[in-house]
Amino acid sequence: MPDTAAQQLRRILRIIPEIADGQEHDLEEIAQRAGVSKNALLSDLRSIADRYTAPGGFVEGVQIFLGPDTVEVASDHFLRPMGLTVQELCALELGLAILQAERPPDETAAIERTRDRLRKVIANMPIDIDQNVMRHAEIAPTEGLPFLNDLRKALRDRRKARIQYRRSGSNEMSSRVVRLYAIVPASGMWYAVAWCELSEDLRVFRMDRVEQAEILADMYEIPSDFSLTETLQSGRGLKTEIPSTGMKVRYSSRIARWIAEREGVSPGEDGSVTLEHPLADADWGLRHVLQYGPDAEVIEPPTLRSEIVRRLETMRSR
Repeated sequence: MPDTAAQQLRRILRIIPEIADGQEHDLEEIAQRAGVSKNALLSDLRSIADRYTAPGGFVEGVQIFLGPDTVEVASDHFLRPMGLTVQELCALELGLAILQAERPPDETAAIERTRDRLRKVIANMPIDIDQNVMRHAEIAPTEGLPFLNDLRKALRDRRKARIQYRRSGSNEMSSRVVRLYAIVPASGMWYAVAWCELSEDLRVFRMDRVEQAEILADMYEIPSDFSLTETLQSGRGLKTEIPSTGMKVRYSSRIARWIAEREGVSPGEDGSVTLEHPLADADWGLRHVLQYGPDAEVIEPPTLRSEIVRRLETMRSR
C-alpha cells in the first residue's frame, strides 16, 4: 500500500532536521534510520529538491544536493535552538491539551509526554510575562461521561453507533443510529455532532444525556462539504423535536475581549459585546451564562432570565 501524503510529510519533517548540517550523508544509512527503502527516501528528497520554477511545495531557503549515494542538505530553517517566547510555549501546551482532550485514550500517551516536557521548559523560563497578552480557553471535563470514549472510537473508525438518548426535560429515552461527524467541547460540556438516521438530519447530542452506546459494524463517510464551524455558527445542528429559540447575551467589558476574539466580532463603544446564540437546550443556556457570573447578562428570552434569577435566589438562600 503506497504511503499517504501525511506519512511522507512526517518522514520528511523527521529526516531533514537531522541532516540539514551542510555535510554529506550516506543515503543507505539515512534510509535505514528512517525505516524506508533507499528509493522511498530519494522520492521524499526529490519532492523537495525537484522544484521546476518553484511549483507547489517549494521551500524557500532549503538546498538539497543529491549524489549517486549521498545527500547534502543546507538550510538555516532547522538551526537550533528554536527561539520561542513564553507565550508561544504556553500556546503550544494549550493546543496539545485541547488535542489530548479530543483524542481517544490510546492516542494520548505521546501527547501527555510532550506536554510534560513543555511544562518543564515553561517552568524554567523568566516569569516577567505580560498577562495582558495572554489568552485563555476552557476544556470540558470528561468525568461522568461513560460513553464518550466509545463514541470517540466510533468516530475515529468511521463506524455507526447506536445510542440511547434522553432529551432535555424528558424521562424517556429514544434509540438512534448516528454517524458521528465531530465530538467537541463547548461551554463546559461535550457534544457529539452527528447525522441522526431517526431524524434524517444533522443533530447535536449532549454527551451527559447519552444513556447507552454501541459501536456498529456498518461504516460511513463524512461528507466532503461538512464544516463543523459553519454547522455550529449557523445553528443547523442545534435542532430538537421541540421548537428552538434564540438567546441574546451581553458580556461585560471585563471579559468581552476574549468573547469577541473567540466569536470574531468587535466590542461595542462601552467595551461590552452582545451576541445571539442558537438555543435548543435551556440547560445549556443556563450553564453558559452562569459560568461567567456577573459578567454575562441574558437579554432574551425573558423565560431564561427568570430562571436564572430563580436559581441565583435559591443559591443565596442556602
